Amino acid sequence: MADQPPQPPSGPDAPDKEKMEQIRRRRMEKLTGSASSSSEKISGAGAEASASLPTTQSSAPKDNASSAQPVPKSAIDIKATSVTPTPAANPFAKLGAQASSTEKPLSVRTDPSQNVLGKRSRTESDMQTPPRPAPTTRKPNPVEESLEDYENRILAHIFRITLDPNQRTDSSNHKLIFLPELRKELEEEHAEIRLSADKLDGALMEACSTIPHSKPVFDYLLPCWKRIIKASKGLRGYAGQKDAILKEAKRLCMSNCIFAAEMPDIFQREINLTTDVLTPYFLLEPGEDKGICPDFLEEAVARFAEDDMAKSMIVKAFVGMSSKLSNMTMNDVYKPYIHAFKLLTQFNSITTAIAESPLFQMAVSANTIEKYTLLGPFFRISPLQQEVTREYFSAPKTIDRRHIATSQDALRLTLQTHQKDLLDIINHFVRASPIAKSKTLDWFAYIVNQNHKRRALQVDPKEVSSDGFMHNVTVVLDGLCEPFMDTTFSKISKIDIDYLRRAPRVDIKDETKLNADEKASEKYYEATVDGTSNFISEVFFLTLAAHHYGSEALNATHKSLEKDIKYIQKQLTAIEAERVKVARDPRAAALLDLRIKRINEVLENAMSKRMAIEGVLSDKPMQAKSLIFMRYVTVWLLRIATESDYTPSKTIKLPLPSTPPVAFDYLPEYVLEDIITNFNFIIRFIPDVMISAVGDEIIALSITFLTNSEYIKNPYLKAKLVSLLFAGTWPVYHRTKGVLGDVLMGSKFANDHLLHALLKFYIECESTGAHTQFYDKFNIRYEIFQVIKCVWPNDIYRQRLSQESKTNTDFFLRFVNLLLNDATFVLDEALTKFPKIHDLQVELRREAEQSSMTAEEREQKETALREAEGQAQSYMQLTNETLAMMKLFSSTLSASFTMKEIVNRVAAMLNYTLDTITGSKSTNLKVENLEKYQFRPRAFLSDFVEIYINLGVHEPFVEAVARDGRSYKPENFDSASRILTRYGLKSAEDLNAWERLKTRFKVAKEIEDQDEQDLGEIPDEFLDPISADLMEDPVMLPTSKEVVDRGTISALLLGDQRDPYNRDPLKIEDVIPVPELAEKIRLWKEEIKERKRAERATVAAAAADAASKDPMDLSA
Repeated sequence: MADQPPQPPSGPDAPDKEKMEQIRRRRMEKLTGSASSSSEKISGAGAEASASLPTTQSSAPKDNASSAQPVPKSAIDIKATSVTPTPAANPFAKLGAQASSTEKPLSVRTDPSQNVLGKRSRTESDMQTPPRPAPTTRKPNPVEESLEDYENRILAHIFRITLDPNQRTDSSNHKLIFLPELRKELEEEHAEIRLSADKLDGALMEACSTIPHSKPVFDYLLPCWKRIIKASKGLRGYAGQKDAILKEAKRLCMSNCIFAAEMPDIFQREINLTTDVLTPYFLLEPGEDKGICPDFLEEAVARFAEDDMAKSMIVKAFVGMSSKLSNMTMNDVYKPYIHAFKLLTQFNSITTAIAESPLFQMAVSANTIEKYTLLGPFFRISPLQQEVTREYFSAPKTIDRRHIATSQDALRLTLQTHQKDLLDIINHFVRASPIAKSKTLDWFAYIVNQNHKRRALQVDPKEVSSDGFMHNVTVVLDGLCEPFMDTTFSKISKIDIDYLRRAPRVDIKDETKLNADEKASEKYYEATVDGTSNFISEVFFLTLAAHHYGSEALNATHKSLEKDIKYIQKQLTAIEAERVKVARDPRAAALLDLRIKRINEVLENAMSKRMAIEGVLSDKPMQAKSLIFMRYVTVWLLRIATESDYTPSKTIKLPLPSTPPVAFDYLPEYVLEDIITNFNFIIRFIPDVMISAVGDEIIALSITFLTNSEYIKNPYLKAKLVSLLFAGTWPVYHRTKGVLGDVLMGSKFANDHLLHALLKFYIECESTGAHTQFYDKFNIRYEIFQVIKCVWPNDIYRQRLSQESKTNTDFFLRFVNLLLNDATFVLDEALTKFPKIHDLQVELRREAEQSSMTAEEREQKETALREAEGQAQSYMQLTNETLAMMKLFSSTLSASFTMKEIVNRVAAMLNYTLDTITGSKSTNLKVENLEKYQFRPRAFLSDFVEIYINLGVHEPFVEAVARDGRSYKPENFDSASRILTRYGLKSAEDLNAWERLKTRFKVAKEIEDQDEQDLGEIPDEFLDPISADLMEDPVMLPTSKEVVDRGTISALLLGDQRDPYNRDPLKIEDVIPVPELAEKIRLWKEEIKERKRAERATVAAAAADAASKDPMDLSA
């Protein structure tokens, strides 16, 4: 070692000096522009010598083209010539044959006739030599570079290494790494001092070992890889030996990359998790020097089978990407991570390796999935992240609508692109290999199974995954379903109901079932089914669950936020009103300001989140795909319920069997619930999506399960079917009947079954079992009324209803009874509020003039007035709807309103209301601004008169009106006539009908009074104990043994099917006739009537006799 010349200090490789980074990038393109130019620069001097003279093996490496002085050749003494070489010298001049050995350069004459391309010919003054004949057109062939020279040059160029201690840079001024150890080894072996593939392994080891430990080895190796790829693509024609050199270079470069990631100590480096990983390089563009390109991954993948370290290197890099992304939001630069992931999934082996990683699913709770699983951070990126909502919707209380819309559009576009990328990634996972597909499905299943609490009444964000994460999961799963969701439902038969009994990934154990209790459900699902579920079934049920815990939970969050914001705003207004009270107390004022500030922060966060959610959920393409999936679920559910091959082009035969299919009973409720909530949201917020996708299956779903309501246990779930139809009849754009109205009008299935289904549920919702059932039923019935009004113009509906009312009298009797109950209640509640409002308004007006009340008393009066006004508005709205229904049905179902079981109540309700609005009490109904309460007395009176006229065609109704001793007052009817005539509220034809009806009422009243007078005192045993009227058809109640009139108990059982005496269940079919008592009553009535007839005959005869004697007496 001592006799060797001193070695120059070996500086770090090119990446060591950051100031060279910009220079390298600018010149890299020039360096890699063409393989041939690089070859000429590196071997220029050698090529010139080899072209003119024989050469011997040199003991030193050949000069780089960038050297200032030529390297002297010791074997041959070359005399200087007069030719001065220049950088721009024609290389072919070095290869041409010499004309003579003189020192003068050769001159070439040109013939002017041979001038081409418009160039002027050389003249004597130009050439200073006599012209000579033109040379032949055949060009001299360049001397080919030897394989050894190529090997030395290309390896030096690729790896930027040198064996020449005096050569610090290459021709492009790139820094070179001197390899003293390799040079020493070659000298000891007496080998030629040049780079070769045989010695490349050691050369790279030495080069990598010179890199400072603070610098990543990848900064050196990855650009080398790019130069290898470029050199390989630059080879032309047959280049087998050169290609072999490059392949070896590529192999060793990849090996050293693997060592750098997995065994950095081989380069005498300590393990450094920051520098010994490929993660940052995946985030660069593949075309950059240090970026990871597909060729690199292809080479790595080729080693997976024989080298686990290659797989570990890639997976470790991806783990690093996932970890870094887990702390990012959509505000950050996250796209490079997505692009890198998409690049990785282009290789099935890499995708499978990622799925096989123990870190693929390592979360232990719902809220950790999106941060601590490998895929989670990619799905976490969303506009719903708090940092994003705050930035895009800052100052939400003052932000204008245009800014909101612009921000929502921007976020939607960004999210659409992101979700498309996520779907592309997941598609590669499920197609990469069976194990990757299985692991991916397991991951999705873990998400939905761990997020059941997202549907709780009170959701703790710390216990569940975030809204944005779950929404992305739902959208991606929708995308997985898209290939099998065609418009003809051709693949729907592949969705296997037995999936849920075949060790399913989706856990439905704790979910409420459609028509079964928990114990029955457990027993049913304990009996497993053999076989393997197909991919379509797996994805279908996963997507169904994802909708429930993902997007539908987000819909619920949005609805909850709307309520919360209104409540907070109300509270904030009330608190701000307290400023006046604490104005003189600085400490109290400061505390109040702090409280107001905190409430404002909560309010603004809620408003920002609501705006973001609305932006996300208003994504039309996303909702269109969601709607297509829900249509599939709808058809599938109807196929299960009907045990048929139903599609929208086919018809369901109703009613279905009273006992549902077993498989249907044990389905989770959310199967039906999510269909309804999804359709409802789209109809309300983006109806144009619904218009383009509406199908008969929506109508079939609602009508089928309202008709066979026993198939669904939850009454509120059935009520949502009514809400779906109701929402579908809201006017939208130019559609006055909404998105479903025209379908309802024209569908034969709806024509045949809709009204019966609605009236059946109208009856059922009388009792929901909840403590709010009294108010719930009015909401449900209001929606039923709206749907009926929408379709009522279609004569087919009226005809069907009229026909059914004649054959199903009991059903319509129950309906009319409940309608009458509602009408009686809401009329009474509404009309009794107006006298109270009237009195309060009078008192407050008087107070304004006299100031006789204290502030507290006035506040109490104002509060009472506000409450009364609110109640009047609510009840008046219900009254108007109920009255409108009575008008419709009294014209078509008039016979149902006049059956003996109910006619007396109908008459009594009408008479009482007429007395209220036309009698002496009507003055108390006058309040300020009646329109505010939707109370229009004249229209109100006109509607009631129309009902009277509709029912007046039946004599039992006329008799019942006259028989009403409480409210029948002929003067009320006369008052109504005056109002109708004065304001022109009815046509002449209706007024004539009204006058004739009044006359019939008077005649019936006279007859009724006479009969009552004739009967006189009725024996107690003949009186109904409930109504105190004479019994016509006495019956005995089976359990209490009480005797009542059949009509009385029938009317009672319409509302409550229990014995009124002991509350035992009772049906009208169970009562026992008492024919003996009926006969006694009949005989008693006949006896009374006969006696009264005889008495009237005697009186009449006496009167006639007296009349005949009067003239004689007068003449006397």
